[in-house]
Amino acid sequence: MKLENKGVGLDIGTTKIVAMLGRKNEYGKLKIIGVGKSESLGVHRGVVNNITQTIQSIQSAVQEAEATSGETIREAVVGIAGQHIRSLQHSDYITRPNPEEVIQESDVEELINQVYKLVMLPGEEIIHVLPQEFKVDGQSEIKEPIGMYGARLEANFHVVVGQMSSIRNIARCVKSAGLEFGGITLEPLASSSAVLSKEEKEAGVALIDIGGGTTDLAIFKDGIIRHTSVIPFGGNIITEDIKEGCSIIEKQAELLKTKFGSAWPGENKDNEIVAIPGLRGRDPKEITLKNLSKIIHARVTEIIESVYAEIKNYGHEEQKKKLIAGIVLTGGGSQLKHLKQLVEYITGMDTRIGFPNEHLAGDEHAESTASPMFSTAVGLVMKAVEQMSAYEELAIEDDETEESSTAESIEQQEVKKRRSIFDRFTEGIREFLDNAE
Repeated sequence: MKLENKGVGLDIGTTKIVAMLGRKNEYGKLKIIGVGKSESLGVHRGVVNNITQTIQSIQSAVQEAEATSGETIREAVVGIAGQHIRSLQHSDYITRPNPEEVIQESDVEELINQVYKLVMLPGEEIIHVLPQEFKVDGQSEIKEPIGMYGARLEANFHVVVGQMSSIRNIARCVKSAGLEFGGITLEPLASSSAVLSKEEKEAGVALIDIGGGTTDLAIFKDGIIRHTSVIPFGGNIITEDIKEGCSIIEKQAELLKTKFGSAWPGENKDNEIVAIPGLRGRDPKEITLKNLSKIIHARVTEIIESVYAEIKNYGHEEQKKKLIAGIVLTGGGSQLKHLKQLVEYITGMDTRIGFPNEHLAGDEHAESTASPMFSTAVGLVMKAVEQMSAYEELAIEDDETEESSTAESIEQQEVKKRRSIFDRFTEGIREFLDNAE
């Protein structure tokens, strides 16, 4: 694949695996060139539990994306979620040897690398280190310290941590499916890039991404990520409840949920009935829509209350932390009827459904990919395209560097290039895959 600002996102979910190929057009919008979707058979609550089936599902999605785009896919940015993901707040500082010089990018990098060295629980590793506010010599609330004078550089960080074995299993599946591992991004961060506006992130917003196996939460305030969390329940557990409550098979339960399901029982009258065909010549089963809604309502309420508890833990009740933009719902589970009304009722916060169409150029794929279920995939493509742009800029810079004499050694340039494109964690995964061969 030639470098033409193209990128591939691979969303490995519990119910579906999506491979999406896109590139930026002349207006800076994302043009989706190809999409492939396959049933996810080897993933449970965001964690791989069957390597062979996951590899087959990835290959199937990639082949479909290649067929619809006419392109060959060699590398992808992969989304990571799952119940093993947790986040924490951390403060750290460095003392600069020469305060007479202005703070440079290398100083910020040194501080970030220091955070990466934090000791985690056995088997855990840091995935993302996201700086929030900086302090220079005690002066707080600095968003960009580069160019300032100071002896002590301090920062608050949002640190995302995950189980190393789970992440390596996903990386192994991607590699075995014939793809290069282009990078890794936390799925709620990818979804937020696709569906949230700059104004919402500034005002304060909670993004709730309801997937099949998990519900992801990302809270933004003052344009900065403040909190992330993964709740180990999603749309599949609602389907499971319908299956048990109505004594029907899973396929029928999923169809009932998507076609007739509602999160608000009051919407259905007692005499509204749907008939489910019986198995192998047995009599059809009659189910009242009111009963169906009651089953859905009970489980959805539990999921939303778990998410709302996380939002309150962040401190939404405090006036200074109030999330003015409220809640944005996205993911496949957000398409459930009357979910928006139920979320507003439980939380008392303004709510809207988030569609990834704001960043998409109008084309033949735009209509199908503008669904909330593709929010994460669109966000991953945006990240991949961003990386490709960084590659191209560095390629141009390298050409200019070769022409002019420079004091930087080849090794230093290589380190600079790697750090500007891949975060430290992705580099570690790539090295692990290379050594595993």
